Amino acid sequence: MSTNAAQAEQKMPMWFSRAASSVGHVRKINEDAYLDACECGLWVVADGMGGHSRGDRASQEIITQLQDFKPSDNTQNDIEDIVDRLGVANNFCRQQIDGQVMGSTVALLFAHEHKAHVIWAGDSRVYRYRSGELTQVTDDHSLVGELHRLGELSEDEAENHPSANVITRAVGVNDHLDLQVQQIDLQPGDRFLLCSDGLFKDVQRAEVKANLSIPSMEKALEKMMRLALRRGGTDNVTAIVVQLSTEYKPDEN
Repeated sequence: MSTNAAQAEQKMPMWFSRAASSVGHVRKINEDAYLDACECGLWVVADGMGGHSRGDRASQEIITQLQDFKPSDNTQNDIEDIVDRLGVANNFCRQQIDGQVMGSTVALLFAHEHKAHVIWAGDSRVYRYRSGELTQVTDDHSLVGELHRLGELSEDEAENHPSANVITRAVGVNDHLDLQVQQIDLQPGDRFLLCSDGLFKDVQRAEVKANLSIPSMEKALEKMMRLALRRGGTDNVTAIVVQLSTEYKPDEN
C-alpha cells in the first residue's frame, strides 16, 4: 500500500453501533422496527403509528426497503437512493390502507466517508453527543413541535404536552412523502442516538446526556432502555447508539 493510500485509509471514519428494542409493558405487539447496518454506515429507527391500522407493517416495510442498501462512491446518489426507497415504502403503505391509515415515523443516519446525513419524518429523534454537549439534530414533525418552534410552548412544556403524539409528517400518511434531510459535520468521538418516542418521553434530556457520556456504548444503551421501561414502558422502546472512532481525522479538503 502506498503512503498516500495508507494515509487516506487512516483518515477514513470508523463506526461502531449497538441497538435494542422492546415491546414495553403495555403494548401487545412491537410497532417499532430498526436497522443497524454499521457495515454500510446506515442506521434507522421506524415507529409504526399507534392507533392506526398495521403500524408494525408500515415500520417493517421501511426496514425492508433499506436493508439491502449498499453505498456507492457518490454520496448524493446514495441520498437519492435512500429517499427513493422511502418513497417506495410510502407508496406501499398508501396502497394497503383500505380506507385506513398505515403509517410510520422514520429517523435515519447515513454516514459515508467524511459526510453524514440525517433523514427523517415524524417525531423519532436523532441526538448527537459531542464533548459533553447534547444536541437534538432532528426537529419533531408534530403539532407540539410546531408550537415549540413558533415559541408558543417552552421545551419543557412541549416534552410533557398531552398532544405530543400528534404527528404532522410520516411515511404512509400522504401520497407525497415529505422528508427532511440535513447534512452534519463530524468530529472525532461523536456519538449519536436514534430513538423512538417510547424512549425520550420517559427519559429526560439530561438523563440522555448523562447516559451517552458513559464510555461503553453497551452500558449507555442498556441504562437508557432500562430507565424507559422502569418508568412504565407504556410504549414500544427502540434505540441505537452509534459511535465515531476517536481516531478519526476530519477531511480538511
